Amino acid sequence: MRPIITIGLGLVLAFLSAAVSSPRSPIVHGKPGATVFSLQTTPTPHPKDSSKIGSTDGIVAMGVVIALIIIVPILLRRKSWMQIE
Repeated sequence: MRPIITIGLGLVLAFLSAAVSSPRSPIVHGKPGATVFSLQTTPTPHPKDSSKIGSTDGIVAMGVVIALIIIVPILLRRKSWMQIE
């Protein structure tokens, strides 16, 4: 029973994700197959990139945080693991 529930839930999530992410053409005046073309009259300005080429400060900081999340609980539990009963 458990595998059936897992597979069913996975299929529901997959179909829901596909339904949300697939593009749909808008309905124009009740015509389901019609498409709308809109021209952009003003150019969109390019966003200014605040990152610098070769900068890895954020990656290093995240690596340190992940390492601490893993190492601190191990160090705190080490004493209880070392006890011989």
